[in-house]
Amino acid sequence: MPETETNSAIIAAYERRTPGSAAAALRAARLFPSGLTHDSRYIEPYGLYISRASGPRKWDVDGNSYIDYFGGHGALLLGHSHPQVVRAAREQLERGTHFGASHELEIAWAEWVQKLIPSAERVRFTSSGTEATLMAVRLARAFTGKQKLLRFRHHFHGWQDHMTSGYANHFDGSPTPGVLEGVAGNVVLADQNDAEGLSRLLETDRDIAAAIIEPTGGHGARLPIDPPFLSALRELTARHGVLLIFDEVVTGFRVSKGGAQAHYRITPDLSTLAKILAGGLPGGAVVGRKDILDLLDFRLSRRNNREKIAHQGTFNANPLSAAAGIAALEIVDRGDPCARANDTAQSLRRRMNALFEEERVPWAAYGSFSMFHIFTNPEKRAIQPSRFEPLEVEAKALAGNGQARVVQRLRLAMMTEGVDLSASPGGWVSATHGEAEVEETLKALRQAVRLLREEGEL
Repeated sequence: MPETETNSAIIAAYERRTPGSAAAALRAARLFPSGLTHDSRYIEPYGLYISRASGPRKWDVDGNSYIDYFGGHGALLLGHSHPQVVRAAREQLERGTHFGASHELEIAWAEWVQKLIPSAERVRFTSSGTEATLMAVRLARAFTGKQKLLRFRHHFHGWQDHMTSGYANHFDGSPTPGVLEGVAGNVVLADQNDAEGLSRLLETDRDIAAAIIEPTGGHGARLPIDPPFLSALRELTARHGVLLIFDEVVTGFRVSKGGAQAHYRITPDLSTLAKILAGGLPGGAVVGRKDILDLLDFRLSRRNNREKIAHQGTFNANPLSAAAGIAALEIVDRGDPCARANDTAQSLRRRMNALFEEERVPWAAYGSFSMFHIFTNPEKRAIQPSRFEPLEVEAKALAGNGQARVVQRLRLAMMTEGVDLSASPGGWVSATHGEAEVEETLKALRQAVRLLREEGEL
């Protein structure tokens, strides 16, 4: 771990509050690169170590309580430890965690996916969202006979080789470390919300098998999508024989119970799912048109004289994940937690902006559905938080936010006040967040910005 900056009252307060996390971080540093098991958990001087969680809250190893906006990296629409999901997982745990065989739960799970997701003519389960996007790209190439994948800058689709350039860096498409030039060279990068540029690109390059997009915008809607662009994308891909893949790993069952595609009434050829899909347990899926997923079918591949795409996976449709996923999707369908989370997030964003105006902080809270982000305004633009329009800000400013030190201090100050934000900074709101959590978050935010001002960061 790096040495502590002793001149920061925020860091000093965080360290006083979290000695147990500091000790755990020292142990982890001897085991893991950077002491981490997920890049998004990186923060200096160290991150929190959590011992338990329930509803919208979690508790660290020192016993401190936090309102949680990390939300299991977006997986926990229903909050932590939802009783129905826990009961389903516990009952299945007693029956068995792995049968090495087909089971009825995988059928019921797929039936729920098919009921809720408009594009799901067929379903193939995977163990993660990254595996789902990998399979979607392979299917698209095999189905079309074309080589290239079109992606949009700043959009995240997992850590597989086709997805690394153009998300956080290498915006020219050059390969990141460990990725072959031949792989990166078959990825075409475009800019979201630029329909004219997309049209020109598809007119000139006839070897594009598929286009993949986060349908609410890059970085989990930190770069918001202009909805007419989605319609243009669907029309242009169809016109040029390019398959359209909606990456709904984050947005599936969150934007609405049918995902972003149901909300926007745009049906892609393929969709990828994970996170909420498995009720907070590991699990993903690629779903879509039957004729495309038929490439995974033994009998149809023989009948059509095509080589079948092989697909194994030790934990595909794992019974434990299936049980939790069924319980979660039943709740999504029955009680509309999406609407509750969306409404709470909208209130939180609005009241954060009112706070920024009261405190004369030139920042803005924005986002869509149950997601929120805080724009820390690195270029000191003249903005009115309550009227901030992110579509008018260039992608680079929104994506990078440009103030790593300020964001770090903000997050540490919020954690010291009992609120855990994601790294954007921002987070995901669950259906269990309510007025009490909003009030506590606003109180913490007011204290945090005042501390940042005292340290000369505002």
